[in-house]
Amino acid sequence: MIRSMTAFAAGERSTEWGVLSGELRAVNHRFLELGLRLPDELRAFEAQLRERVAARVSRGKLDLVLRLRSTGGGDALQVDEALLARLGDLAQRLDTRFPRLQVQFTELLQFPGVVQARGVDADVLQREVLALLDGMLDDFVAAREREGGKLAQVIAGRADAIGKIAAEVRGLVPQIRVGQRQKLEARLHDLGTALDPGRLEQELVIWLQKLDVDEELDRLDSHLAELRRILNGGKDAVGRRLDFLLQEFNREANTLGSKSVDARTSNAAVELKVLIDQIREQIQNIE
Repeated sequence: MIRSMTAFAAGERSTEWGVLSGELRAVNHRFLELGLRLPDELRAFEAQLRERVAARVSRGKLDLVLRLRSTGGGDALQVDEALLARLGDLAQRLDTRFPRLQVQFTELLQFPGVVQARGVDADVLQREVLALLDGMLDDFVAAREREGGKLAQVIAGRADAIGKIAAEVRGLVPQIRVGQRQKLEARLHDLGTALDPGRLEQELVIWLQKLDVDEELDRLDSHLAELRRILNGGKDAVGRRLDFLLQEFNREANTLGSKSVDARTSNAAVELKVLIDQIREQIQNIE
């Protein structure tokens, strides 16, 4: 299944400590990069959150924001007085070395762990957080797949256009060979030079072989078959596979253009490169 790298999902979940909510959004990125914004109460779950996301997403720059909004008023908070006392003792010991050091009470309350939600069961809260994330990931992946399906249709259309051009060029090749032979023979006739017919035939064959594009067209057909296979059944690293394949497409188009001795095949090479660039723009958004 083709997936886009851009998506958005949000969720909300009621818990005994308040309303747990979150947002997950992503944009294009070569690798997986996850940025987290968590309240102090949820920082202990960062490793599990990262692991959960990495199991479902392989590429993209993701931002995950989680919030815990208390609904119990001021009684829902408690102060870790032992930690607060240790911080106060530390401030007094440093006072002689840093006489200008001033620590406000409100600053101490902002130190991680000083103020906590009362009666929080870490295991239960973790299950709630991961359940919320799983729900958001389901929506997130579904959105990526919907957008990826649209991208696959666009790419398939471009691939069909490339196949049509390759078929047209293949049909032109015999005509071009005959035309080039006639041009060469006419030039030699104009020069009035008498050449051995066997030698002339050998030279003509060698010259036409240098202009032969059958191999490039065959490889284009092979690349098209692989592209369609990836679009229809690709699972892992689809974007990277397609990016590599596009390099091969571009190589064949360049060679076709360099060997061209006819305006029709030159135009075909240009059209191929335009279509390849259009596909490249699309695959930049594929996971």
